[in-house]
Amino acid sequence: MKGKLICLIGDLLILLMPKKAKKLAKTGMTITDRNKITLIELFMRKSLLKKVEDKSDYNTLSEFHKAYWKNKGDDFFTATDDSFEKNFLPECSFMFDLLKNKLSIEEEDFNTLVEIGTGNGKVLNYLSKQFPQIDRFVGIDLSENQIISNQKTYSKNQRLEFVAYDAFDWVNTYANKNMIFVTSRGVLEYFTQSKLLDFLQQINRLGNTIFVAIEPNGVNHDLNANTGSEPYGYERSFSHNYKVLFKKAGFTLWHSSIKDSTLDHYFSYMGADNYSKKAVMVALR
Repeated sequence: MKGKLICLIGDLLILLMPKKAKKLAKTGMTITDRNKITLIELFMRKSLLKKVEDKSDYNTLSEFHKAYWKNKGDDFFTATDDSFEKNFLPECSFMFDLLKNKLSIEEEDFNTLVEIGTGNGKVLNYLSKQFPQIDRFVGIDLSENQIISNQKTYSKNQRLEFVAYDAFDWVNTYANKNMIFVTSRGVLEYFTQSKLLDFLQQINRLGNTIFVAIEPNGVNHDLNANTGSEPYGYERSFSHNYKVLFKKAGFTLWHSSIKDSTLDHYFSYMGADNYSKKAVMVALR
């Protein structure tokens, strides 16, 4: 009842202030700072998200998220500057220990590691130290302001490159075989299901590649009952069935595990490649 009332008020506010609603959608509303957003904007946000979700207009929903990360991503990364130390190192670094082991026992050589959604660049800088045998590390992000900041911060690390680009377009233009792709703690969740499948298929067509994805899933998303993707949580980003999508795109999983995180999501840890003859599955919780 409360949710319906909020949406009703939001609908009325959008009708009365269409320019304000349009600006909110255009500049981004994925994550809200209660100290900066007004109550009117919160009502509008609720209504705008519900409208597109009720219509299953997931392309528009994805565009809302893209606008946020392009226009406000740097603010988010500044506010969560300690996430690398508090979250990535204790919860995610094990995936790259597994990757080290995988690379050490294989004959395939990889010359480039690409982080999609690089944020403040701390993860990419860390990975450049963990994998000295890899020549080039590319960090892609939608936020031009954040990329400029990263270029200054890591100017002494000559193996790092930071580019402001849409990941799909960058892969289509610059990617090649023998690359490792990485996402960390929520990037692919902003792609629609169809766009994500296209993206993975695009990477598969490059030649031999590895993908390490650390992505959230909604706790109420039964992946067995609904193998498709669905919006979840406050952000209304997408909970994807990564196992299904990687396999459909032509990848083999060499690792799959999950870890509990919050009341509305857990994290899925996926390691995949498109050249292994046999899957090496490790499942942990």
